[in-house]
Amino acid sequence: MRRILHLMILVVAAFSCKSEKKRAAVQPTAKDSVVVADPSIPGNFSTQTKLVFDSTRVDSFLTKFPMFKVYESDLRKFYQMRNYAYAWYDQKGLIEQTEDIFNRLTNVHDEGLPEKVIYMTEFRAMIDSAETDVIDNPKPDPYTELMITAEYFNYARNVWTGVDENTSKKLEWFLPRKTLNYKEFLDSIINSIQQGKKIEEPVHPQYSMLREYLKRFREAEKNGNWMAIKTGRKKIVKGDSGEDVRLLRKQLFLSKDLTFDSQSPVFDDSLEAGVKSFQQRYGLNEDGVVGPAILREMNAPLETRIRQIIVNMERARWVSSKPAPNFLLINIPQFKLTVIENNKTAWECNVVVGKEMHKTVIFRGDLKYVVFSPYWNVPPGILKNEILPAIKRNPDYLARNNMEWNNGGVRQKPGPGNALGKVKFLFPNTYNIYLHDSPSKPLFKEEKRAFSHGCIRVSEPKKLAVYLLRNDSSWNETKIDAAMNSTKEKYVTLKETVPVNIVYFTAWVDEHGKLNFRDDVYKRDARLLESIFPKK
Repeated sequence: MRRILHLMILVVAAFSCKSEKKRAAVQPTAKDSVVVADPSIPGNFSTQTKLVFDSTRVDSFLTKFPMFKVYESDLRKFYQMRNYAYAWYDQKGLIEQTEDIFNRLTNVHDEGLPEKVIYMTEFRAMIDSAETDVIDNPKPDPYTELMITAEYFNYARNVWTGVDENTSKKLEWFLPRKTLNYKEFLDSIINSIQQGKKIEEPVHPQYSMLREYLKRFREAEKNGNWMAIKTGRKKIVKGDSGEDVRLLRKQLFLSKDLTFDSQSPVFDDSLEAGVKSFQQRYGLNEDGVVGPAILREMNAPLETRIRQIIVNMERARWVSSKPAPNFLLINIPQFKLTVIENNKTAWECNVVVGKEMHKTVIFRGDLKYVVFSPYWNVPPGILKNEILPAIKRNPDYLARNNMEWNNGGVRQKPGPGNALGKVKFLFPNTYNIYLHDSPSKPLFKEEKRAFSHGCIRVSEPKKLAVYLLRNDSSWNETKIDAAMNSTKEKYVTLKETVPVNIVYFTAWVDEHGKLNFRDDVYKRDARLLESIFPKK
């Protein structure tokens, strides 16, 4: 049988102003193992029922291949439901789908995972032997059967769910992990086989889209198409000409920021549009000027971008394959709040997130309250480290900053200059995190917006308030304006809570199909990469 190579063709605030590994060679845990199936394997399993094997073969197989013991429960349940009928054999030998499984394991590198697959040497030998036995002895082998199923489970676990939850929590990802229910997936597999349907791959669409870009970047690296742009100028602007302009044009064409490479050495309108497209994808100021910041991003080694794609493919494995259609999304490295309606972007605005030493937490909450003209209850850390020393230096500090003592602590009263601005948005959580307005408006215009003690400051708070109260007939824009400019705090309970997802993606594909990159503001990527590819 000739082995055909296949490629698998997948977002998905801040502290209330307080701050808040490794795995061995793609190994699963028993807790996370799951039976799933892939849509590109037609029919998925053999429907024959006459060829069966003895259940004791499961015991002897696991004794011989103990690294698969984490799948013991899965193997037994799977074959009990089949009455121990072979899934990968029919009367003619191995079915065609086994070839696809073999090739996927051979090319697991395409999934951004280590190339080492457990028991791959033994698996290869079994497949080769089975191919020979088709002619001489078509009798199915139970160990080959169990090896294929176990490798399938192992592949599914690593490709579709990623590192275990304990590892992701150590990496400070507290957003709920995707869960795959064994029985639901097994029932789905059996029903799909009976109805002749394909089974949907249980991953977020971001995964396959990033995977396709991983393929492109690796091809570009292999072919040597990517060249650093060298220039003696401090910046390149429209109207300039030269070899550096021609090379700039080529690079923007390769990155798909230009649809056509005219090879012209003149910086014209079309090239300026391409530069702005690149700047937009990298979160840079879209002025069409090629300065140090854009050159630094353009000249980053392809291997750096490949690693960035791989770690974000891993993050995409953790999120639900079918997110709720309506929610608020804050991607920390992007410094953006995005309003998602019916699985599409309704609008977005800039946000300010926590400094590296006061990291904004990655988690999910349900927005329940809008608080107009809020008090700011100073967190204990800020009170101790900033407010009390300021009071010691200046006894009038509280009065000058519209603050007052309150139950042993300090709070800032509603009004101009309040640190929370004119409105805050609460989604009760153990991290004491919320979104809020801010009087420091200039910070929203900065490219890199990590300035807070962990709070997420929203650049368009009124627009967000109007949006959240749009279905409440007792509120309109005029009334919201008045409440935001009052000196009295007012709580409003939303009729329906709104999910808020705070995530951390340094690479993603937007709804226009463009690959975006951002700086790893909290230095998380390297630690995650080490968990995927542990050092020896």
